[in-house]
Amino acid sequence: MQLNLGAKIRELRHRDGRTQEMLADALGVTSQAVSRWESGGSYPDMEMIPAIANYFGVTIDELFGYENDRDKKIETIVKQIKEMNARNNGVDINIDECLALAREAMIEFPANEKVMLCLADVLYNAGYVRYGEYHLIDDEGYNVYDIERHRGYAEWKEAIVIYEKLLKTLEPGEMRHNALRYLTQLYLNMGEHERALSAIESAPTIYGSYECLRINAFDGKRRAEACGEALLKLICASSKSIIGTMLSYEQNMTPSEKVQSIRSAITLFDHVCTDGNYGIYNSYIARMYTLLSLYLWLDGKHDEAFEALDKSLVHFKEFEELCAKSEAAYTAPLLKLVKIDTEKHRFDKTHPHTEAVSLAEDWPWWSVQEYCLVKDEIQSDPRWSEWVKKTQE
Repeated sequence: MQLNLGAKIRELRHRDGRTQEMLADALGVTSQAVSRWESGGSYPDMEMIPAIANYFGVTIDELFGYENDRDKKIETIVKQIKEMNARNNGVDINIDECLALAREAMIEFPANEKVMLCLADVLYNAGYVRYGEYHLIDDEGYNVYDIERHRGYAEWKEAIVIYEKLLKTLEPGEMRHNALRYLTQLYLNMGEHERALSAIESAPTIYGSYECLRINAFDGKRRAEACGEALLKLICASSKSIIGTMLSYEQNMTPSEKVQSIRSAITLFDHVCTDGNYGIYNSYIARMYTLLSLYLWLDGKHDEAFEALDKSLVHFKEFEELCAKSEAAYTAPLLKLVKIDTEKHRFDKTHPHTEAVSLAEDWPWWSVQEYCLVKDEIQSDPRWSEWVKKTQE
C-alpha cells in the first residue's frame, strides 16, 4: 500500500504540474517528507490522507488506487443483473432476485449512476412482468392506456423517481438516452403526457441520432457500412411506427385496412433485404406475421391467417439458426458490408420466450382488444394444433 500510495501521489502531482515543495507547503510538511512518500521510504499519517485527496481533487479510493477495482466490481454486478433481467421477457422468471441484487448494489455503491440506472431498469421491467400493460378504447374508438390501473404500480412509481434524478446528472450518451426513453414510456403509461413532452424537449430529431450522424464520421468503405447499418435501423423504426399507428386507430380501421398496414410494415424490409437475408430482424418479422394472422382471421381470410403463422415460424427458425452461428453478415447489395454481432443477439435457451415454441404462447405478441374475439375461434381450428406442433419441433 505504501508504494502504491507514493506512486499515486507522484502521478497526481505530475498530472497537475505541482512540485514536491508546493505539495509540502499546502500540507504543512517538509519537501523531504513528500520525497520519502513518493519513493516508498515512508507514508503520510492517516489523518493527512483526506487533505491529500482534497488537494488533488480525487476520492480517497482513487488516492489508494482502489477506483479501478471498484469500477470493475460495479461493471460485473451491473452486467450480472442486466443478463438476469433480460430473461424476464414478458414473464416473471427471477425479478425478485434481480431487484434484491440491484438494491444491495445501491447500498454498497450509493449514488453511482450505473447502479441507479440498473435498478430503475429492473423496476421498469418488474411492472410489466408482474402486472402487465393494459389498454382501453376511448369514446372515439382510439386506443388509450389504462392509466388508473398503471398508477397503482409501485415499481413504476419508484422507477420514475430514479430516472428523473438521473436525468439531472447524466451526461449526453447512451445511459441518458435509455433513461429518457424508459421514463417517457412510464409517463405515457401513467397518463403524464405533458411531463413526457417536457422531458424530450432537448432530445435530437431522427436526423440527429447516433446512427444518422455516424454516417458523417466516415467516407469510402466505412461510410457505406455506416449507411447500411443506419438504413436497417431506420427501416425497423419505420416498421414499428406503422404498427404503432395502426394499433392506435383501434376501431377506426377495418381488419382489411389493418392487414394492409401490417403487410406494408413487413414489406419495408424486402426493399432493402432484397435477397431474403433479414438477419436479426427475422425475429421481429416473425412477430409481425403473428399479428397479421389475427387480422386476416377477422377479415374472414382463414387460410391466409394460417399461411401467415407458417411464415412466422419460418422467420423465427431462421433467427434461431442465425444466433447459433459464430459469425454472420447481411448479403443484400446495400447491406453487404454490415456485420451481425451474433453473440449480442444470441438468445438464452433457458428462457421460454426466446425460442420458436414461444410463438404460440405469445400470440399475437401485441396487446390488442381483438385478441378476445379471435382466440377461441382460431385455436379451435385443427390447423392451430398442427402449427403449434411445428413450433415445438
